[in-house]
Amino acid sequence: MSRLDELLSLEEEIRQCRRCPLYRTRKNAVPGEGAAEPRIMFVGEAPGASEDESGRPFVGRSGELLTELIVGLGLSRNEVFITSILKSRPPNNRSPNRAEIDACLPYLRRQFEILNPRIVVLLGNIAVSAVIGHWKVSECHGRSYDTEGRIFFMTYHPAAALRFPRIKETMNGDFKVLRSMLG
Repeated sequence: MSRLDELLSLEEEIRQCRRCPLYRTRKNAVPGEGAAEPRIMFVGEAPGASEDESGRPFVGRSGELLTELIVGLGLSRNEVFITSILKSRPPNNRSPNRAEIDACLPYLRRQFEILNPRIVVLLGNIAVSAVIGHWKVSECHGRSYDTEGRIFFMTYHPAAALRFPRIKETMNGDFKVLRSMLG
């Protein structure tokens, strides 16, 4: 099976998922989108209202900022892969609970295996904690962690940067470090 076929098969499995109760309240599962052979992958927390409506990741205001940051790396959205820890929207945009994260992590791990990105950018506390372990983004942003044969780069979630101008400045600095890693 080709990489693209594996990815499409996994996306269909995610769309049919009933591993946690979120399937009852979502409009669309949001598997992720982008290149089938990306050098870099972005992982957020969970779909929001716009993402739930469209079935696409990072399409709201946070997505606009993420797209700007990606362009600043000299890339476009279709050259990277964008997804989230959760593939379904939690009601009222609440934070994901541990059971929901545990239900979705196998999907993310399979995406790592299929896509095999060299760098995975973890956006925000939920993404960092779910993949690396309990670290606060305020303490680890702009740094990378090498494990599982890839580089995990940690930074703030674009939603935080939209709320707090200081975080947006910090995130811009983090993306300068990330750009230097892309070489």
